Amino acid sequence: MRTQVAIVGGGPSGLLLGQLLHKQGIDSVVIERRSQAHVLGRIRAGVLEQGLVGLLHQAGVGNRMENEGFLHDGTMIAHEGQMFRIDFAEHTGKSVMVYGQTELTRDLYAARDASEGKTLFEVEDAAIRDAETEKPYLTLTHQGKAMRIDCDFIAGCDGYHGISRKSIPADKRHEYEKVYPFGWLGILSATPPVNDELIYANSERGFALCSMRNDQLSRYYIQCDALDDPDNWNDDDFWDELRRRIPEEAADTLVTGPSIEKSIAPLRSFVTEPMRWGRMFLCGDAAHIVPPTGAKGLNTAASDVHYLFEGLRDFYASGDMQGLDQYSGRALDRVWKTERFSWWFSNLMHRYPDQSAFDQKMQLAELAFLRDSPEAQAAMARSYVGLPY
Repeated sequence: MRTQVAIVGGGPSGLLLGQLLHKQGIDSVVIERRSQAHVLGRIRAGVLEQGLVGLLHQAGVGNRMENEGFLHDGTMIAHEGQMFRIDFAEHTGKSVMVYGQTELTRDLYAARDASEGKTLFEVEDAAIRDAETEKPYLTLTHQGKAMRIDCDFIAGCDGYHGISRKSIPADKRHEYEKVYPFGWLGILSATPPVNDELIYANSERGFALCSMRNDQLSRYYIQCDALDDPDNWNDDDFWDELRRRIPEEAADTLVTGPSIEKSIAPLRSFVTEPMRWGRMFLCGDAAHIVPPTGAKGLNTAASDVHYLFEGLRDFYASGDMQGLDQYSGRALDRVWKTERFSWWFSNLMHRYPDQSAFDQKMQLAELAFLRDSPEAQAAMARSYVGLPY
């Protein structure tokens, strides 16, 4: 099989890149080691920066998001039983879109099917070959048959555990990592959100987040031990603990119900450099991971897709390699700024096991400074709605 761009990974970043390329008449093949049902079953954050919203419209898949998503002009920060609001519209003139990642991925699959784009699911033994040459290719097994996909370029959109990053020789990769000593226990419930906007809560009992997917589907999180097990928590225990961590005005109006899904997400910061090896380019979690505080994972993957798409578009339009040559540097410049924001916001909102009394006082002083300083709120708002590409 021959294609122009082979995309490893059938998640939202790989699908978005494929759809943008299709709009430019550039052929791609997507390979995915899981089934489509498995990909669509992943529960992920749904806060979209304006840059990602624009890319989805550019790819022709933004209509359902506009009809069913929720524009948020701000977010709530809670500490010491009180709340204050960060007004995105006032400080930046922008908003974010709340739209579930599962629905976004569903829209992208529908668009790929409509364009008759080639997608191979449940592939096995995939390997990237000759990426450092001008004739890279993939080998894999699909439906019991060995296959080879020749291509001009490879986009590695297959996440942290995928094959793409590992195809860069270990002595050529520089990896940076921080593992946080806690996780997020999250539940999904068919209940109305407790607030029209997200509530990020700093509590002496630990962090909590009140989020939503739509007006009848809510997502809630509480900080927990990194080694905890979701089976240790029944629904009543979760709701009781959540109430203890959010302001009384929110706790009193919280609507509870049976959990649809319950899981624990670890928190990590990770970056690998470079994000290019020959004609293979890393996108999203294959190259970097952020803690979920502030919902930057998918959004940072989208900025990678933007830079890579621009480079591929220019190459196929005129043979110009400049955009592709600059891809890793441009992407990493924004990645590290996003990592900084996620690290700062995580440190601000969570309680650490080794946190001293002084550390806690500094954390509370930082929260008070954010509450009282328009300049600090403006800086946070700029990062939250998304840095420019």
